[in-house]
Amino acid sequence: MPSTTGCNSDENWFEINANSPFICVTLVVKMDSSIAAVVEIPQDSDFTLDNLPYGVFSVPPGKTQRLGVAIGGHVLDLSRVGHLFDGPLMKEHQQVFASSVLNEFMGLSYRHWSEARATIRSLLTSEKERLPSDALIPMEAVILHLPANIGDYTDFYSSIDHATNVGTMFRGKDNALMPNWKHLPVGYHGRSSTVVVSGTPIRRPNGQTRPADDKPPVFGPCKLMDFELEMAFFVGGEANSLGDTIPVERAHERIFGMVVMNDWSARDIQKWEYVPLGPFTAKNLGTTISPWVVPMEALMPFAVANYTQDDPAPLPYLRHSDEYNFDINLEVSICPDGESESSVVCQSNFRHMYWTTKQQLAHHSVTGCIMRPGDLLASGTISGPEPSSFGSMLELSWRGSKTIPLKNGGERKFLKDGDTVGIRGTCKKNGSRVGFGQCQGKLLPAKIITLA
Repeated sequence: MPSTTGCNSDENWFEINANSPFICVTLVVKMDSSIAAVVEIPQDSDFTLDNLPYGVFSVPPGKTQRLGVAIGGHVLDLSRVGHLFDGPLMKEHQQVFASSVLNEFMGLSYRHWSEARATIRSLLTSEKERLPSDALIPMEAVILHLPANIGDYTDFYSSIDHATNVGTMFRGKDNALMPNWKHLPVGYHGRSSTVVVSGTPIRRPNGQTRPADDKPPVFGPCKLMDFELEMAFFVGGEANSLGDTIPVERAHERIFGMVVMNDWSARDIQKWEYVPLGPFTAKNLGTTISPWVVPMEALMPFAVANYTQDDPAPLPYLRHSDEYNFDINLEVSICPDGESESSVVCQSNFRHMYWTTKQQLAHHSVTGCIMRPGDLLASGTISGPEPSSFGSMLELSWRGSKTIPLKNGGERKFLKDGDTVGIRGTCKKNGSRVGFGQCQGKLLPAKIITLA
């Protein structure tokens, strides 16, 4: 293999050292061949020039939160380069990069997001030394925070394989899907106050359960603790007015970017409480998201055909023919307490989703519901057709009837205290890689609650 490879464009020539543990993306000016900027990107990095995800970070010992973009093993501090966003749209909105959360930037239009992304890419590959010396900070030196103030959080139920699996367990194969499931994106309103960033421990909840149908309920720690493999998107753009809808054909203008998500679930509490109004305390104990928001523009090269919806066809307000599903490989691992090796228990893909994010947003707003920048809308558990792609312990263990083997002789039906659940999402195509980073959390024991 030669030591360098190159790709020509109208203006730039990019040099790549193929034998290095890092891919050094360098812009070389044709006229004098001088190197103006170098961004080192590990070969297995989620954070390539094709990605450029947004997040919020601080640098200890200070606690001031700043906006950043992940690039290789570094964070580009947007507060240090805000004055360089001098395009026709962003030059009037440079102040958004001085904020401590992404909501104000999310509230701009999708055209502003696109121009900002182009500026960031230019700054990281420019022939001119435009970046301040302290603008790039090593990733290991920062603490990551929630990327936005999440006003409202909604969780959908949009994987047909997951819905079929759960329905089969509790109602039988012939009645697996409820009559409305293929007509609209089913969802429920969750609790934004317990959405946390990756790395935040989650405590096993206490609650009411009914272990036997012929006995009264009891109170105590959840015994059937589960993860749910999900993804979620942040709403952006200017909030619609009460009564105004977001048409499906323009819904992409209001979708800022996506994160990986773990919707922790207490299955025994859920079983007892969900009738007749659906999930409640079994779902409000904690929801973990990855810290980096991958822009939709970065995901568009990985767009794939939408799930076939012809039996029945959706109502007109939910129909769109453009491809807005995505080939995102997803993986869930469990690392028991005290062990260093994780065991992969699930490998799935976002392309298995039945309802698209555009349809979810259009349906959510069809009543005139106000959708604000920073609102979080989740996919629901993402399961594929194969048992290895089932996105929850409930499905993997088939309601506790099977065990899931782990490394070193371990096994699980549901989660144990001390387990760390990690979820990753990655897109790969034609040498391009876009990833979401880690979404993980450790399950802590329940607090002891003494009833009076």
